[in-house]
Amino acid sequence: MMTDGIVSAVKETLITAGSTFSEDKIRAYQRAIAAETNERAKWVLETILENGKTAAKNRTPLCDDSGIPHIVLEVGKNRAVTGEMLDAIYQGVAEGLREMPGRPMAVMGSDWERIDQSGGLDPDPGALAPAPLLMHYSDVPDRLRVHIAMFGGGPAIRGKTYRVFHKHSAQVVKDEIVSWASEAVAQLGCSPCTLTIGIGRSHYEAASLMLKAQVFGNHDVQSEAEQEITRRVNETNIGVLGLHGDTSVLSTFLQIGPQRASGVRVVCMRPSCCFEPRHAYTDL
Repeated sequence: MMTDGIVSAVKETLITAGSTFSEDKIRAYQRAIAAETNERAKWVLETILENGKTAAKNRTPLCDDSGIPHIVLEVGKNRAVTGEMLDAIYQGVAEGLREMPGRPMAVMGSDWERIDQSGGLDPDPGALAPAPLLMHYSDVPDRLRVHIAMFGGGPAIRGKTYRVFHKHSAQVVKDEIVSWASEAVAQLGCSPCTLTIGIGRSHYEAASLMLKAQVFGNHDVQSEAEQEITRRVNETNIGVLGLHGDTSVLSTFLQIGPQRASGVRVVCMRPSCCFEPRHAYTDL
């Protein structure tokens, strides 16, 4: 694909990610609405789903917090990536943020001025830099796929990356995840959540696996462990927006990477909000 084609494809992918529920997420909401016994919570679920349909129709952001772009580049063994292609991907991200439009969130200034925001905000939505790009090796030899996930601020505030002493029991790790998730969902506000979780050997690896959980997870395909975590958090009766009821969590997306011979596992847990994962992809 020529450079201009990459820019255009990535721009459209970002807009789709920021404005559109995936088909499996729509089905997850429909299942939750059918099962919900709290009438107020059911109304909220119906309203969120209607909001999603309206945003998709108008190609406008699902949420006022339009999100930070996170890119996963999926590459098969027969494909190559050049610096020129990466430049085109980043240009497509910037153009997508302008057209959607994204909320201006780029903080200007020196390192410490960006920390305390004394440098002010850049009014250009396209000035918002994406998170560092993550590469993923694909088993499909000719695949070159750009995934974009838009991360909001609320889940980042309530997320957690920390070590868990596993005590030679996977159940201990799951119990800790349920404890973290139950606390986070109760504090987040914009629920129901999709829990996205990575378990690795380091903080970096766990966070990378959490991002992969976002882009490769599926509400229609849930492992036994994912179903258990979802069920147990829903049993807390936190409910949509804290209104109580049956639906605190729609689904759990879990990625487990290699593990070291150690007494700890590093877990990254993100209580992705009612609009997340906001994800789309394009093949180059």
